[in-house]
Amino acid sequence: MAEQFYQHPYQTRLATRVLRHDDAGLVLENTLCYPLGGGQPGDSATLTLADGTALRVADTRRDRESRAILHQTEGDARLAPGTEVTLELDWERRHRHMRVHTCLHLLSVVIPAGVTGGNLTAESGRLDFDLPEGMELDKEHIEVELNRLVEADLAVTVRMTSGEALKAQPELIKTMSVTPPLHLPEIRLIEVAGVDLQPCGGTHVARTGEIGRVRVKKIESKGARNKRVVVELAD
Repeated sequence: MAEQFYQHPYQTRLATRVLRHDDAGLVLENTLCYPLGGGQPGDSATLTLADGTALRVADTRRDRESRAILHQTEGDARLAPGTEVTLELDWERRHRHMRVHTCLHLLSVVIPAGVTGGNLTAESGRLDFDLPEGMELDKEHIEVELNRLVEADLAVTVRMTSGEALKAQPELIKTMSVTPPLHLPEIRLIEVAGVDLQPCGGTHVARTGEIGRVRVKKIESKGARNKRVVVELAD
């Protein structure tokens, strides 16, 4: 299956065909829909048939065993293999996911500590940090630095590396709770020009300026050294 959300993350419309549709979900020849993973929600979308009938995709998941992308459709309708459909991405929601996800990468730059967890929605995102002894977090300082990186309008690009190469650069792996699949021949890296490079399977904006102004919503203690920082889009 072609994963258009990686090749063309700004594409919003795609003509495709049904491979299968059963209780597990709808599998298409290719898709724009990002499946739940890495703390980023699965995409929602609308499927339109040749006769104008529309079917809503409420969520998108990846099957753990087959790795097929499963579109979770609303209602009881089942489409026959070969059915031609047009997939229309819920772009506003996806784009907000892209903005928040890229902001979280900037947050990991502003706070140089190991990341123990993270999650995001269309409105906000959070990272949990394992802080070194003596390190304190200042909400106002974090917000100022985040917005400085946003306003710098830095390019955000994709690089590919191998698991073996990544093993030799462990400093690129910021997440302490989830290790990238180092057995794979290709691993995707997200680079924010001049400030960050780390493995990530999510979707991102092309430049940090596209994130827009952000706020630090709150900082919470989640243990003696674990601090949760929640950021939100100002709009």
